[in-house]
Amino acid sequence: MFTGIVADVGRMVSSKVLSSGRKMRFETSLPTADFILGESIAVNGVCLTVDGIGDNYFEAGVSPETLKKSNLGGLSPGSGVNLERALRPMDRLGGHFVTGHVDGAGKLLSRKREGEFETLTFFAPPEVSRYLVLKGSVAVDGVSLTVASIAGEGFSVALIPHTLSRTTLDGKKPGEAVNLEADILGKYVEKLLGRERAGGGLTMEKLAEAGFFG
Repeated sequence: MFTGIVADVGRMVSSKVLSSGRKMRFETSLPTADFILGESIAVNGVCLTVDGIGDNYFEAGVSPETLKKSNLGGLSPGSGVNLERALRPMDRLGGHFVTGHVDGAGKLLSRKREGEFETLTFFAPPEVSRYLVLKGSVAVDGVSLTVASIAGEGFSVALIPHTLSRTTLDGKKPGEAVNLEADILGKYVEKLLGRERAGGGLTMEKLAEAGFFG
């Protein structure tokens, strides 16, 4: 589990084609001496497993499915990536719960500067847009952002200078792909409501069974 608060902008430095998927190496300024083989790390919002560690880099295998459903397959040596290590029990939850399981690929439609701030508008496929709510949370390339507006197949976010300077979103150009993950709370609500509709509606007994009462 992650928070969507990017810890470092690293670089993909090599990508080796395997019989199934790829092995990627990422340079980072994070203290890799603290890394553990097998730990999870979010790369552009995609949860990967660390299977190699060096002085200033780590390696991870990327499955064919992940390459197809995320923008990791489009990375070239030197590409910047947003990095975040997994959430620990004692960490502050500065963003929102991000699982690292990308729901769909979107793309940047436009960006508009307004003083020191910048508004970015993205296309979101139906599997993502169905969960978007005004002022709700969404992860864009692993960055926890607040939905400022929704219109048709697009949504907009307003970025502060800090977010722009600490993530890859500052250099993102219209037309480029982004990884999108909707807030997991919306998915749980949808499943609960769907189950209750099928079962004849919500009752006090069903709420108690779901743990809403002591």
